Amino acid sequence: MILTTEQVLALAPDSASAAAARKLAHPRDWHNLGRSDVALWGECQGSARYQVRVHLPDATVKCSCPSRKFPCKHALALMLIAAGQPELVAVAEAPSWVLEWISHRSRTIERDQKPKKTTPPDPEAQAKRAGQRLERVREGIEGLDLWMQDLVRNGLASIGGSGSAPWEAHAARLVDAQAAGLASRLRSLSNIPRATPDWAGELLAELGRIALLTHAFGRLDELDPPLRADVRQLVGWALKEDDVVAAGDLVEDDWLVLGQFVDEDERFRVQRTWLHGIRSGRSAMILQFAAGMAPFDDTFAPATHFEATLAFWPSAVPMRALVHERKTVAEGWNERLPGVDSFAVCLRDVAHALGQQPWIGRTLCVVRDVVPVVGSDELWSLVDRDRAAIPLRGAGTWSLLAISGGDPIDVAAEWDGRVLRPLFASTWPEGLTWSRPAT
Repeated sequence: MILTTEQVLALAPDSASAAAARKLAHPRDWHNLGRSDVALWGECQGSARYQVRVHLPDATVKCSCPSRKFPCKHALALMLIAAGQPELVAVAEAPSWVLEWISHRSRTIERDQKPKKTTPPDPEAQAKRAGQRLERVREGIEGLDLWMQDLVRNGLASIGGSGSAPWEAHAARLVDAQAAGLASRLRSLSNIPRATPDWAGELLAELGRIALLTHAFGRLDELDPPLRADVRQLVGWALKEDDVVAAGDLVEDDWLVLGQFVDEDERFRVQRTWLHGIRSGRSAMILQFAAGMAPFDDTFAPATHFEATLAFWPSAVPMRALVHERKTVAEGWNERLPGVDSFAVCLRDVAHALGQQPWIGRTLCVVRDVVPVVGSDELWSLVDRDRAAIPLRGAGTWSLLAISGGDPIDVAAEWDGRVLRPLFASTWPEGLTWSRPAT
């Protein structure tokens, strides 16, 4: 598959890389361009001559340049040439440096797909370790509950000017207690005090959600299995991918890639890719992690779709998933965006999900025929056909308005309970929307 120009630009790690790639997407800078059924290649003349390869089935790239960005500007430029000027990239016999790379990738994929030999675990030792960890987590949660009770009793103003130190200290204790999920949740609250006029109410609500989680953990055996799995994962128990597949929530469908976000912290980068099952109507979120500027394992090109079986993590509201078996390569999507017709329907679905799993942080909201509006206070909203408005934030708001021209459009966005955040994707550099086809 050759991606479209817009889809290639959506793969850029930042706007600077996209702009640099556009400048390089000119035949005067390239030598030995070619393609085969599985690869694109070319040599880009810069301060040196860089060898660039693209594996077509999954848009994996490799370049001999020293850039730490992925994909680099040279790889993006090569894909832009193939998308916009395909006559310049003729079918040819791949040079040795491309064949060696493809061969190496094939061996790596084959090796990763082979079942690994494992030593059968010792059930007795496993049970002992599990009991020890459970006791440590309970002790950590008891300390957290006591601290939150004191915080509420003394008043939230007592921590308003303390900075992040108290949060970091208690988060570190939870990490020592092997409750890393709770630690991360607590650490995220350090930015709330003094951030907005109503910060105290927001902080109290988040502390309440954490208290609900710790109390649910105290009654873990009384919960239904799906909700029990949610609580364990939120506290800090991680599931291996093999265990996710073994849990059995497998869905075969034609999956539309709606877009993705990449968030960063001091330790690693997190990519969230949102998918929509065209036949099932299910939403799925693929989470990937990368240290520093290391590339993510796979590339999901926005505004494409592919046949695959996804395995969903056990949950009262299954949302996070992994690709268990991909059956076709990605193809472009040129139809209307599948979604609901009003925010009322979207919010009703969110409310139903929260009733089953009250710690959901983000959900997918896909609404048709909405209009982006900016108010006199420069705050953005999306307005649906019923004239209901939802706050809109994030990059790409002006682009949304330019694309719509004041007319209704279809929009996919991430909803965090307060605002909508438009997804990055193919039709414009910093957001995702498919315009309503002309009638």
